Amino acid sequence: MPSAPLRILGLDPGLRRTGWGVIVVDGARLVHVAHGVIAPKDSAPFAERLLVLFDALCEVIEAHAPHEAAVEETFMNNNAASALKLGHARAAALIAPARAGLPVAEYAATVVKKSVVGTGGADKAQVGFMIRRLLPTAGETTADAADALAVAIAHAHARKARRLGRVA
Repeated sequence: MPSAPLRILGLDPGLRRTGWGVIVVDGARLVHVAHGVIAPKDSAPFAERLLVLFDALCEVIEAHAPHEAAVEETFMNNNAASALKLGHARAAALIAPARAGLPVAEYAATVVKKSVVGTGGADKAQVGFMIRRLLPTAGETTADAADALAVAIAHAHARKARRLGRVA
């Protein structure tokens, strides 16, 4: 018995730019629904920037009614202050779908890249290229939106792998 189409929200969190993308998984088909980037004003106070992210993500969830969400894990860098601020942006990206009652999965950047490009060391241009091939109706995307769509695709593939593992 075929399963109903599943709508997945992928998120690539960042304090300056948070990419988001929504796809539908219908059997083996991946269909682009929407994508975008949330970019709070750099000049706004830190707490206000986080609130802008959270509120905008809540609006995306309300507008596109996803069934599940997937968030890219933090890429660690050497600057502790930057990593901490990115962690706050990730928190907004995790809490918004959780508050809406969605299951939320997390994926390392290398897992996302491997799922879409075939190698965990792919660069942003390669991810963008593959998003244009896998989701041609998405058109041109920014790197942040392409990464978010890649997170959604990685989640779709991981769900299928888990389901096949249960059947085997």
